[in-house]
This record gives sequence, structure tokens and C-alpha cells, in this order.
Amino acid sequence: MKDYAPQYIKNVVLLGHGGDGKTVLTESMLFAAKCIDRMGRIEDGTTTSDFDPEEIKRRISISMTVEPLEWQNCKINILDTPGYFDFVGEVCEALHIADSAVLVIGAKTGVQVGTEKSWELAQKYNLPVLIYVNKMDEENANFDKVVNKIKQILTQKAIPIQYPIMEDGKFIGFVDVISKRAYRYEDNTAKEIEIPSGLSDKIEEIRNSLIEDSVENDENLMEKYFAGEEISDDEIYKGLGEGVRQRSVFPILCGCATKGIGVKELLDTIIKLLPAAGEKQYKAMDIKNGNELDIKVDKNTPVCAFVFKTVADPFVGRISYLKVVSGILKPEMTLFNTMSEKLEKISQIFMIRGKKQIPVSELVAGDIGIVTKLQSTLTNSTLCEQSRPIKLQEIDFPRPWLMLAIEPKTKGDEEKISNGLHKLMEEDLTFRIEKNNETGQNIIYGIGEMHIDVIVSKLKNKFGVSVVLSDPKVPYRETIRKKVKSEGKYKKQTGGHGQYGHVFIEFEPGPEEDLVFEEKIFGGAVPKQYIPAVEKGLRECIKKGVLAGYPVMNLKATLVDGSYHPVDSSELAFKVATSLAFKKGLAQANPVLLEPIMSVKVVVPQNYTGDIMGDLNRRRGRVLGMQPLDSHLEEILAEVPLAEMFKYATDLRSMTQGRGYFSMEFARYEEVPSHIAQKIIEAAKSTLQEEEEE
Repeated sequence: MKDYAPQYIKNVVLLGHGGDGKTVLTESMLFAAKCIDRMGRIEDGTTTSDFDPEEIKRRISISMTVEPLEWQNCKINILDTPGYFDFVGEVCEALHIADSAVLVIGAKTGVQVGTEKSWELAQKYNLPVLIYVNKMDEENANFDKVVNKIKQILTQKAIPIQYPIMEDGKFIGFVDVISKRAYRYEDNTAKEIEIPSGLSDKIEEIRNSLIEDSVENDENLMEKYFAGEEISDDEIYKGLGEGVRQRSVFPILCGCATKGIGVKELLDTIIKLLPAAGEKQYKAMDIKNGNELDIKVDKNTPVCAFVFKTVADPFVGRISYLKVVSGILKPEMTLFNTMSEKLEKISQIFMIRGKKQIPVSELVAGDIGIVTKLQSTLTNSTLCEQSRPIKLQEIDFPRPWLMLAIEPKTKGDEEKISNGLHKLMEEDLTFRIEKNNETGQNIIYGIGEMHIDVIVSKLKNKFGVSVVLSDPKVPYRETIRKKVKSEGKYKKQTGGHGQYGHVFIEFEPGPEEDLVFEEKIFGGAVPKQYIPAVEKGLRECIKKGVLAGYPVMNLKATLVDGSYHPVDSSELAFKVATSLAFKKGLAQANPVLLEPIMSVKVVVPQNYTGDIMGDLNRRRGRVLGMQPLDSHLEEILAEVPLAEMFKYATDLRSMTQGRGYFSMEFARYEEVPSHIAQKIIEAAKSTLQEEEEE
């Protein structure tokens, strides 16, 4: 494949609901461009895009892949993305470096949740969009119905530039609305035919609308149109292309990827209507002075590349997918990584198609490729010349909220699981792992259950470690509700020196989360050298409360009296006496169990607000208020116990058909209702007893 200047490179992301045919469309495009000899099948696990064992096993796309092809003297980098929202991180990577999008919609299934989400993401990234109505050959495919739904749900600015020809309920070809030419497909070959008589008026009507949409974007064309002059096909495309770039019009095409119908025409339309890489600018920050910059995609400027994806390959090592934003990237270059602040030597550069790595001599601004074995470079890194250190805007990944505790099935695999998880975390920035020092558990966070399931499967297949998942332990706390005075006396007499410590401590609810310690000793009842031992003893005691062994918070302890023995007293004796006073005192001070309360924001379409509020109430939550975000989305603010939120990501998706999302952060601790507290205390005591018996 030859080198292309930025104005001849198109980076196009395929978006859509899972199962609407993005991967097969990619395969069909590669076949049309003669990049592959025959089309692979998802059922056989032979497609170029879905080569990972997990994808072959599940018959879905999990990773974003880059599929370059040449068409009409241009290079098109097709970015095939997963349709299942569990893998939205992969979609974000593609969107960040794409210049435009093709939204794939099933002709029978129409606009689904994944379609809506894809549309919203394309809007967020301000990408020009073509819409491809796929699977027109399926029974009950209905192009008009899909177009109406697109206009109702997505945008009124969508308009067909192709219209299907149906014969006895079967899709046989289409009419090109702009050229007013009809094509019938036989044996994968398009044969021009007359426009069916029943479609002529429809085509004329759509074409007139198209002309109106086209001339709106060009003053000269508008004058010509109002003067009643004929608008040529080239002029329609010119005006339409400008409208597509401005997102004021969204052309709709149709076809069948499995049979190759309409695929070449889609590639033609990408060339005619979608912007090239050279038309884009990237936001960046000048590292030296902190100023914001706009970086043009230009091959005649200093080299700057953005790493948008990382793969941890057990054989090759780390593979970095990058887009060259400016300059020309060549082997043997040494570039500065502004994230790690380290220099990186570029060895060999590859173009990648699926899993096939094709060595290239350079990558020009606007193009996409991979480099291997970079030492300190991860996703979101900017590689640039040291003389012009800049940092490109990073990918905005959604935060995962499905939480599960993870541990190895086999004792001794702790290091293997840790290494595997951290390598997977390098690959996937929507996956997180945290060590909860309080509960001792490793907690993994994912977007959804399938996301977690894939991670567990990769751990086993890539890193040879099997794991067990469970609900995380809740980091409960204990506190007291009343003031008490407690005595602790430790006296032990053995041969020689004995042990003697004696304290009176007042315990009461404290003003802050941490222990507040005071001493009001008069006349040296407890010598000054032993007072630190009392405080130290208390700080050790509050790690385990008297109710269920959870840490104690909001406690004030005042040492008010005591006694000592001039020979037998020691720091240890006073620590033991303090422990006795603590246990006795807290047991009498109306101890209660506390639980973490989370501040939760749930965003859902307005027609789901009633169900969501009812569900939050069932989770012992308090709804604090609501506010509209736009014409159809509502944000619900609530406070909910953490214990009720571990599986909320899955439940919310189920309740809203995937349309809702949420975030949460810790708010404070609150008392657990007594009937629930009793069960937690009993379970904790049972666990402690089992541990002691072991």
C-alpha cells in the first residue's frame, strides 16, 4: 500500500447496535477493495476483524480493530467497533481518532438502544455521519419504517440518497436518488435497469428534498436554485458534502453486506461526502507554558502522535496503536512521551489489518498504525519531538461501576492474578482494580457482566489463572450513641516484676471521624510517661469494635483517672487496661452499626423516572430531587447505601433497556436500620468464629 497525503486519508468509525452487521460490512468492504480473497463468516470465526479467541467463541466483537483499504486513490481506515455497551471503551478509542462515522442499522430491527447510544456518541464527538441500512435481504425488512424511526428518534435531518427496489418482497437492488439510476444485483454484479414505475414519483420527491438540503450549504448553488436553473449531480454532491461536514444533513444508504449489495456504493459515498484526515484539528496543551493549542493534521510540521489503544500480547509484548497527528513518523526516531516524561525509541512501524501486521517505512499525518515494545507508553500518551513538547487531549472513558471481589481459585496464584489484571488494565481503561485495605479484598470494576466475564476468561486463557468472584464486603463502621465512664484494671502477679495498669476513661460520641483523645489527670494518678500508651492502646482498639469487629469512628475518649504501681506498672500494662476499659465501656454506650451512604446521580430518559425512583426507594435510598438535562433526559439525585449498589449497573441497564447510566461517590456514614444490623452482626460474628476455629 502506497503512502497517502492527509487529504487522501479517511478514518471512518463503524457504529451501531450489536448484531446489526458492522463486522460483516467491514469484511465486505475489504473484499470489495480486494484486500481479502474471500469473505470470512462470523459463524466460522474467520472474519478479519473478530480474530480474538473470545470474539470467535462468543460471536461478537469485543475489541476495536483497524482495517485499512484503498479506494479511488484514497486510503480508508475502517474502525470496526463492538456494538455491546460493555465494550464502550473500545468505541471511545475509535471515536477519538476518527474523522467521520457510518451508523449501521438493521433493516428489520431498526433503531435500537445501541443505535441511539452510537448516535449520541457521534454527536458528542461532533462527527459527520452516513447512515447505512443493512440486511435489506431479511424477511420483514422495511426501509421506510427505519427511515421514519431515524427521523423520529435520531434526527429530522436524515434523508435517503438511495432507495431500495423490492420484488415479490425481496430486495433486489436500489435506485441512486441523485443520478436517478436504478441497479439490479445478480451474482454480486450491479446491472443498470429502468426505475420501476411505482417508484418514479417517490424518487423525484426525495431528490427535490436532497437538492434543497444541498443548496442550503452553498450560496452560489442557492442563487442558481432560486433562479430555476438545473442543479447538476456534481453540484448536489458538493453541497451535500458540505452539509455532511457541518452535520446539517445525514445521508441514508441501503444494502446487504453479506451479499455485497450497496457496499461499493457506500465506499464511493465515503470518498465523495466524508471529510479527509487533513481537515481535522486536535486540541492540545503546550507543556512549556500551559497554553491551549490547535494542532492541524499536517505532514510538514513536527512529529506528534497519539496512542489511542494498547494491547498486551503475551508473545510480542506491548502493542501501541497510534494516530500520527502531525509530521511523518519514521523508524529509528526518538520521541518524547509527555505523559511519562520519558524518551521512546521507535523501532519498526506497522500498518495493521485485523491481526496482520504489515511493515511500512513511514506513517504520514492523519494515518493510523502500530509500534511495538515501547517501554513507558500507554493509552492516552502523546509522543512528540522534544523541541515541541505538547500533550494532546485524552480520551474520555466512562467510569465502570459494576463491583465484584476477585480472588484466585488456587492459593499461591495471587501474584499471577495481580500481574494479569494489571496487564489487562493497561489494555482497557474502562476496567479498574482496587485493593480495599480495610476488607483485604481486591475489587474489580467493569461496565457490565459480560465485560467482567471476558476479563475473567482472558485471565484464564492469557495468564493461566482461574478466579472466584463474589459480592464485595461492605466497609461497615461502629460508633456509640451515649456517654459512659469505664474502668479498666490489669493486675498480674508472677515471680519477680508483675504487671499493673489502671484507668478510668470517659467514652462519648466524637466530633470527627477519627478518634479524639484527651486526658484530664490530676495529681499524677496516671504518670505522664504512660499516657501515650493509653492513646496508643485506644488507637489499636478502635480497629475492631465490640458489635461485629468493624472499625470504630466518631469516638471521643477522655482519660480522667487511674492508678499505678511504682514497680509493676508498664506501657504494656496500661495498654491492656485501656483495652479492657474500651470493651466494657463501648458495650454499655449504646453501640450501633454504621454503613457507607453514597451520593448517586442517575441519568435516564424521562419515561423511566417513576420506575427508577421506585427502585431507589426499594434499595433504602432517599431521592433528593430531579432536574431535566435536555428534552428527554432527567437526572435523579439520591442517597443510597453502598450495600444496595454493587449490582446497580446491571439492574439499571435492565430497567432502562440500556438507556440509563449513573455515577456515585461516598457521602457519609449512617446508622444501619436495626433489623438489618442484627443480621450483619450475626454474620460477622459467625465469620469471626470460623476464622478463630481455623
